[in-house]
Amino acid sequence: MGRLLPLIFRNLTFLFGIGFLAPLVAQTLERTLPSISGTPWPLIVGLVIGGGWGAIAQKTGRWV
Repeated sequence: MGRLLPLIFRNLTFLFGIGFLAPLVAQTLERTLPSISGTPWPLIVGLVIGGGWGAIAQKTGRWV
């Protein structure tokens, strides 16, 4: 537990990108294009965008 918490806090921006931004992007895509609801690709697109943005924020130290 002592090694896990620092690891989580060190990668918090990436986890935020995966855990919050990815579902938000996927839900926005499904609301915008209702015909794609039920297919897996909005979540994949959300994971790529959210994970990529989180990884960039982790590397650079800022979101913008």
